[in-house]
Amino acid sequence: MITVKTCGKLYWAGEYAILEPGQLALIKAIPIYMKGEIAFSDSYRIYSDMFEFAVDLTPNPDYSLIQETIALVDDFLTYHGQTLRPFSLEIRGKMEREGKKFGLGSSGSVVVLVIKALLTLYNLSVDQTLLFKLASAVLLKRGDNGSMGDLACIVAEDLVAYQSFDRQKVATWLEEENLATVLERDWGFSISQVQPALEFDFLVGWTKEVAVSSHMVKQIKDNMNASFLQASKETVSSLVKALHAGQEDKIIDLLNQASLLLEGLSSDIYTPSLRQLKNASRDLKAVAKSSGAGGGDCGIALSFDQDSTTLLKKRWANLGIELLYQERIGHDDKSEG
Repeated sequence: MITVKTCGKLYWAGEYAILEPGQLALIKAIPIYMKGEIAFSDSYRIYSDMFEFAVDLTPNPDYSLIQETIALVDDFLTYHGQTLRPFSLEIRGKMEREGKKFGLGSSGSVVVLVIKALLTLYNLSVDQTLLFKLASAVLLKRGDNGSMGDLACIVAEDLVAYQSFDRQKVATWLEEENLATVLERDWGFSISQVQPALEFDFLVGWTKEVAVSSHMVKQIKDNMNASFLQASKETVSSLVKALHAGQEDKIIDLLNQASLLLEGLSSDIYTPSLRQLKNASRDLKAVAKSSGAGGGDCGIALSFDQDSTTLLKKRWANLGIELLYQERIGHDDKSEG
């Protein structure tokens, strides 16, 4: 039995703008995991704890994302002289509570998980770039309207700066060319790890409201103009530099700026709960903002001293915001790389 896992993700900055090619976003891996167990078997059996039943490869609407991922990996295996053989795959870790999703990128996580599980089963190792391309290809073939930033973060399992590619162009390649050819092409994205040069607490607050990303994204995307895109790119680029340089005040200013850009884009992004989550960092050595599409789900905070962290957590608790995750960043000496 082979076991693999994939993490969740949350945006720090660059949401919405990242939907345009060449834009930048800062995204953090969250170690809340989805796990997969896979082994060769007499017949195909796929089970996810999202559902009450298992399936084989017969198309099933609930399992379409997983089945389409398997089909793409089958295609990939063929180019490596391998044939798909019956296997049993069990997936656990819903990234939700009481039927409400956290907004950690569970669909991206499951795609990467299935690819990792199958490639490990066939002793095929791929690098981060190829894993990202394979996962993106699954979603592009499905007509997914996301930026693929969640996949970039999930394959890297770190804090990453992601520069987006022209998804329409790559989707056209996938329609017109075979998979092997498309995978060898330069797609024009970049995924780079960001290592902050200072210590701080990173906190995730969950509003317990479910955001419906897809229709909000469509609606809000129409509000984006050239000045928003330029301001967003400059803000994220400056934020990455400030983190590398360990400039606390600048990090706070830039995250506030990123937040204001989102507010200017649409009033739907900050629900009353997300606004309370954000405002709870006022007068502290901390900064909080919405994360991702907004309209519910999670917000994030960076706190630069212990008292601020304690007070922020207390304020969130009083507002009914659940502390989903907390991490001390920059405290261990990671080697430069």
